[in-house]
Amino acid sequence: MKDMGEASYVIGIEIFRDRTHGLLGLSQKAYINKVLEKFKMDKCSSSVVPIQKGDKFSLMQCPKNELERNQMETIPYASIVGSLLCAQTCTRPDISFAVGMLGRYQSNPGMDHWKVAKKVLRYLQGTKDYMLTYKRSDHLEVIGYSDSDFTGCVDTRKSTFGYLFLLAEGAISWKSVKQSIIAASTMEVEFVACFEATVHGLWLWNFISGLGIVDSIAKPLRIYCDNSVTVFF
Repeated sequence: MKDMGEASYVIGIEIFRDRTHGLLGLSQKAYINKVLEKFKMDKCSSSVVPIQKGDKFSLMQCPKNELERNQMETIPYASIVGSLLCAQTCTRPDISFAVGMLGRYQSNPGMDHWKVAKKVLRYLQGTKDYMLTYKRSDHLEVIGYSDSDFTGCVDTRKSTFGYLFLLAEGAISWKSVKQSIIAASTMEVEFVACFEATVHGLWLWNFISGLGIVDSIAKPLRIYCDNSVTVFF
């Protein structure tokens, strides 16, 4: 096996190192630029956020007649969502919620969904320099955060929850997905979110410990939740 030195790119992710300050960064700027060029959005203006607070998606926004369906046939909606999903999975947890929402309507997307997909691209245009950053530390600890909306899906009244885990002050795992149940209260949806985060957190803890290269992960797993009723339930 040939030693080719330190990697600078891994599966399209650029690796930055700053040994002086003990920093390591993972960036997909080059990939994002390619995606923007592919969909002719490389000259577009940027957006401050990928999705506006209060924005709702529903089946009512899907094409209702043949004319609207024919109009959407010429639009590469699924291709854009797939490209966004790659960025979201690798280095961009900040677009997880928006991409998850867009993915729910891939079988029959409407013009409103298409406009939001382009807005996410505009957001990436303005934030393509963002990267995951990890700081050198002698006391590593896995820290998680969980949250959920309440009956946010207009079509099913199901809620969407998410979690994110940090190690060395950088994100290492994240998820945003619709819950499988219809909850009766905010406490219930937050409890489900915290439970799902805990299950994944324990898997992460065992996985990292099993690698045998980090000996300080024996600390208790911390997960932060913003609902006091759930915490003391």
